[in-house]
Amino acid sequence: MTARVGVVTFPGSLDDSDACRAVRLAGAEPVTLWHASDSLDVDAVILPGGFSYGDYLRCGAIARFSPVMGEVIREAGKGMPVLGICNGFQVLCEAHLLPGALIRNDRRTFVCRDQLLRVESTDTVWTLDYQPGDEIVIALKNGEGNFQADAETVKRLEGENRVVFRYLDVNPNGSINDIAGITNERGNVVGLMPHPEHNVEELSGASVDGLGFFTSVQHFLAATVS
Repeated sequence: MTARVGVVTFPGSLDDSDACRAVRLAGAEPVTLWHASDSLDVDAVILPGGFSYGDYLRCGAIARFSPVMGEVIREAGKGMPVLGICNGFQVLCEAHLLPGALIRNDRRTFVCRDQLLRVESTDTVWTLDYQPGDEIVIALKNGEGNFQADAETVKRLEGENRVVFRYLDVNPNGSINDIAGITNERGNVVGLMPHPEHNVEELSGASVDGLGFFTSVQHFLAATVS
């Protein structure tokens, strides 16, 4: 049975179509989910990049209260794979599915570049197809991608191998410890600022290094979805 991966569209989402295409290329079935829906009929969920609700109050602060997020929070607690990309990462932090917060870039400017990352952990649903230490190039575009957390939280993330990706060659936004992405304790919820959905085809990116996110969850679901 083909796994169904839901992609949520909030008012202001920009990269939902790209995420759906990446899911399809990896062999799963993309399912569009509207932010006002209060039900899920999928095996995994992606919260895409963009400017949900215009980034009013704080990035992701309003989206966190969308009806669909109640179901996402509930199903994530049961083990459903959830990936938050850029604005989706911000939503996950606002929803307390991941710790910390994303604040204004230390450069106070919007950054758009091909970003070199190191894969720090493959103990997540979304990174099974990588190897620890892999260096990958993923598109990055954000103005508020500066990951920060209190010292105790950072110590816990580092000590529990929950830093999933780290910036290499340059820290583009001031994130503490060069952190580009993290996971929850269970490894089913991952958030990162770079956009793997933009690096799944040679035609549209500097690399295809992002495809591993979507094949990883597909392989995981193929083994669990009957």
